Amino acid sequence: MNRTFRRLALAWEVVTSSLHEIWAHKTRSLLTLTLLMLGVFALVVMTSVLDGIHDKVNTGFEGMSWDGTVVLAPKEAETSEEQKRFSMSPGLRMEDVPRLTAPYERVAAFMPRATKRVAVKVAGGTERVFVAGITPEYLPHMNRKIAAGRGLTEDDQRRRSPVAVLGATMASKLLAGADPVGRDVDVDGVRFRVVGVLAPQMIFSEDTYIDSNGILVPLEAYMDRLDPTHTLSQVGVKLRAMRDIKDVSALMLGRARQAHHGIEDTKIVDLGAEAAKAHRQFESQMHGWTVVLLSLAGTVLLVGGVGVLSVMLISFSERRYEIGLRKAMGASDHQIFLQFLLEAVVMSSLGALAGTFAGAGVCQALSSNFPYGLPVNFMGLVVAWIVALVLALLFGLYPAINAMRLSPMEAMR
Repeated sequence: MNRTFRRLALAWEVVTSSLHEIWAHKTRSLLTLTLLMLGVFALVVMTSVLDGIHDKVNTGFEGMSWDGTVVLAPKEAETSEEQKRFSMSPGLRMEDVPRLTAPYERVAAFMPRATKRVAVKVAGGTERVFVAGITPEYLPHMNRKIAAGRGLTEDDQRRRSPVAVLGATMASKLLAGADPVGRDVDVDGVRFRVVGVLAPQMIFSEDTYIDSNGILVPLEAYMDRLDPTHTLSQVGVKLRAMRDIKDVSALMLGRARQAHHGIEDTKIVDLGAEAAKAHRQFESQMHGWTVVLLSLAGTVLLVGGVGVLSVMLISFSERRYEIGLRKAMGASDHQIFLQFLLEAVVMSSLGALAGTFAGAGVCQALSSNFPYGLPVNFMGLVVAWIVALVLALLFGLYPAINAMRLSPMEAMR
């Protein structure tokens, strides 16, 4: 019990003496603590932000509703022979829709779509933006949520109504923050009444970009008022089951071939496979960024460890008489060694503690930008503390050994 009490008393003495040394040399200690703090701060914030980005992007991928969705799109001619053959086909057009979208028990919805860039009057003047003609099935089946007003309806489609749903970015740009629902928008000289605004969404493809930054109108109204050529950009197909993807793809290609007089000028794009490919690329990029950012944080911590070494060497030089006096009064080499080593640990702990609080504060401030908040990454915090303390032990070892080997006579001379 007495031995334990003496050890605790020694540890307390070391901590208080370390704090006294830090306070006595404020500028020198502040520089060292700042480096350690920045290293821990960087590790805590970067690991937490990387987690937040990962969650946010994964949430965006989940919200795309691309599983079980294929797209019939025009095929680009790769040879001069194909160019000649494709020129004899009218291409994807509005007139193909009845044939392409004939009911099929394995398909939940057909979603023909047309897009073009037109001049639209915005708050600051006129700007060329994308306008997309869609059917009412598009918004719910592609998980495009309505933030204000309503979406497009079958009544809008049947009446060929000049109504529009604005993308979230387009809505803020068009009327400079005012509520757009119920207002008219001039699209290539044609007035459309705004009936709804889409909720903000992650941008992962050209279609999601157009939906967020453009204007969505009924496909029939689009063809009547904006595009006399009746050109379609694609036909989306929502499957009832993933296992039917090959059969449905073959069906759509066959229907398009029949509509185009036997010319195979269309292709099938599996959006689920495209999303999986994009997700793999994202994971690879995240891994690369993780390695780079953690290396930077580790470098800052390493510099902080060198700062600890410098401070402890200076402290050793300034306290040679104190070391000799303590040894003359009965302090063992082991106690002197532990004193200097623990002082380095105390200094690193103070820097790590400051970095932890600063990192937690930044994570709290940024939490509203992420779908699940931005909690402090526990593993990043643990790694930051372990690295800081290990560096303190390693860089504090040399001054501690020098102090332990110093003889009382030499120190007090």
